[in-house]
Amino acid sequence: MHNKDIGIGSRRVRTREATDVATARHALRLAVIVAGTLFLSGCGISQITSGLGSDVFGSSEEEPENADWTATITEEGMLEAARSDTSGRIDASGPASGCPRFKIWPADRHITVYEPGRVGERLAMRHRGSITKVARECQINGPQVSVKYGFAGRVLMGPRGQDGTVELPVNLYLTRGDGSKIRTERMMVEVELRRENPVDYFSVVRTISFEAEPGTSPSSYKLFVAFDREIPGAS
Repeated sequence: MHNKDIGIGSRRVRTREATDVATARHALRLAVIVAGTLFLSGCGISQITSGLGSDVFGSSEEEPENADWTATITEEGMLEAARSDTSGRIDASGPASGCPRFKIWPADRHITVYEPGRVGERLAMRHRGSITKVARECQINGPQVSVKYGFAGRVLMGPRGQDGTVELPVNLYLTRGDGSKIRTERMMVEVELRRENPVDYFSVVRTISFEAEPGTSPSSYKLFVAFDREIPGAS
């Protein structure tokens, strides 16, 4: 096919360049639309948060049918995140790809353990724990929801602390949108404290699965992590 001449000299060149630019712009718009569609169709997304802001990262690649789900949250990654920022303040992880939110139970992000009969006395403190990082990612298949969650933090030895292993109880709550609890899971975090090393870090990564109730969406559910203060000397 022959090009039809339009004008002469530099005018013909500009006409052809304008056609090429328009074609390139059209291709770019199509690429953006396709990329956006693939991103929104991704079945998993991760989010890790701290008191200094939040970083969101995830996978937008479509998984082949029946492929194993490979999650990106690891205990090592959570531990490193806790070590790099010990502000102790939390930004709640927001909605992402329809996943349930994951937060710290408002009043229980810290726990302080005192000597018996001396709760509240600063010089009687044995140790103080803080949850400083939370993260989660999920896989949704109809009403079936699998959430891989992680949390991390630190424990600081107090004036009356002793060398050795410290274990602190933690609860995970799965709730409906109205705040009513569906499930509670209890676990322990463990650290080693020494006078020469009075602070240590912990991390936990687990998966919880549930079925969304009829008429509800996975994003309406929430996960909460909290220290369990039902131990002697805790406040």
